[in-house]
Amino acid sequence: MNGFRHTLALRIVQLVNVLLMALPFAGCWFWYYAMNIHSPYYFWGNWAMVLLFVILYVTFARVYDAFYISLNRISEIVYSQGLALLFADGIVFLVIWLLTKTFPNLLPGLAALGAQLILSLVWAVLANWWYFSVYPPRPSVVVFDDRVGLENLIHEYGLQKKFDVSHTVQVADCLNDLTVLDGVDTVFLSGIHSHDRNIILKHCVEHGINVYVIPRIGDIIMSGAKRMHMFHLPVLRVGRYNPGLAFLFVKRVADIVISLLALVILSPVFLVTAIAVKATDGGPVFYKQARLTRNAKEFNVLKFRSMRVDAEKDGVARLSTGSNDDRITKVGRIIRAVRIDELPQLINILRGDLSLVGPRPERRAIAEEYEKTMPEFRLRLQAKAGLTGYAQVYGKYNTTPYDKLQMDLMYISHPSIIEDLRILFATVKILFLPESTEGIAQGQTTAMAAATQSQEDNGKQ
Repeated sequence: MNGFRHTLALRIVQLVNVLLMALPFAGCWFWYYAMNIHSPYYFWGNWAMVLLFVILYVTFARVYDAFYISLNRISEIVYSQGLALLFADGIVFLVIWLLTKTFPNLLPGLAALGAQLILSLVWAVLANWWYFSVYPPRPSVVVFDDRVGLENLIHEYGLQKKFDVSHTVQVADCLNDLTVLDGVDTVFLSGIHSHDRNIILKHCVEHGINVYVIPRIGDIIMSGAKRMHMFHLPVLRVGRYNPGLAFLFVKRVADIVISLLALVILSPVFLVTAIAVKATDGGPVFYKQARLTRNAKEFNVLKFRSMRVDAEKDGVARLSTGSNDDRITKVGRIIRAVRIDELPQLINILRGDLSLVGPRPERRAIAEEYEKTMPEFRLRLQAKAGLTGYAQVYGKYNTTPYDKLQMDLMYISHPSIIEDLRILFATVKILFLPESTEGIAQGQTTAMAAATQSQEDNGKQ
């Protein structure tokens, strides 16, 4: 019953947000734009426009996790809602343009957007204050095996207001005495092997304890299993990535159409960037590098050159260390910060080397190095590589290779056009977030025994 009340209260608070965002748009529509349409709408037509805005806003807000007041900081909530508003207002503005048959005045729309952003900030502050006043931090325990340091991440991401981690327990100690979980509301299982994890899971479910599981490779592969019935038994069928022809056809058409439109629209950006890169040191504008895509096929990925010409003069493949890498040019730092250096890969997409969404392509030498400790790394090559992907959207630059592999396999396990669209729109969110481009040397608390865990996976999953 408490869970129902909690969910209902959150839904009401979210509904208040939607109504607050709809009010400035409704005022703008009724008192200005509706009056300037050649064939004015009447009662239901006007409300249909407001409903269109609401549907668009809620859709994009969910894509950007803009309602997660319990997990996101206030700044991230406002940023996410701002992006949702930009897309929702922008699409409705295009509809208004079609209805008025002339380019409408932008000022009323911009005024409405400004009011929406102010209301978003007020709502975020009040909603955050309400939530943590009503719902105190949940008594929590972290149970770990190979993967340590999760309690540090809870503090690093500001989640200590939601989860009060009283102590951490090694899995062997927990299994010897499950009473260590008595009196807690939430348990985090961090890198636990399946046999041990299942014992703790059953105990928690039986006693009404919420569980957050940090998965292992085998768990993610199993998550894509197809449910079926054989021998009068429930069966899970797991196989290699093999999406339907309809999915592949729609995905390829979308790749061609979107990359072609983007190349046309962004052609001025291409020109300015090319001139800036050339003027830096007189070297080549583009940088070609052999990368791996589906089934380990090699292709030359295209980028605007952001490093010195002699960045790898010894021929040894090296990952960039982020903003502290002294091989990056001044122009390179700018174009990397806003991902402009990646734009020439639209040509790779048009050629069919890449897809818009998929695991990021890796260099053969680096992939082989990863595979020495993570043989599963080659499982990323089941799908065509992409310009953006699950790991790029939900990870950081300094996320460990093991964690990025998990994210890529999560995407591969659930092929979906809807998921591709979510990742494309979510990519917009990370473009201007500094933490998504942090150097590997920073924030190393996320690097938690990746190689050791991978080797353990091979023997104990």
